[in-house]
Amino acid sequence: MNRQEKTRQERIVEIVKRVSKNDVAPDPEESLFDSGYLDSFALTDTVGEIEREFGITIPDSDLTPRRFDTVEKIDAYIAKCL
Repeated sequence: MNRQEKTRQERIVEIVKRVSKNDVAPDPEESLFDSGYLDSFALTDTVGEIEREFGITIPDSDLTPRRFDTVEKIDAYIAKCL
């Protein structure tokens, strides 16, 4: 993982922690839904925070838990958008 990716993942972790109100950082490969960090309601808040943080627009058609299940999947999705 290069420095830019790590920085992006750290920013994603901060968003997840803020939205979930959980001070413990999730493992990058851990399911955010199975572990209780996110649920379907928190997904929209998380996506809004990601859009603001990274200056991207995520279409409604991409709002599926599968795309945002782990920090690594979120990171890969953002990388494609940038």
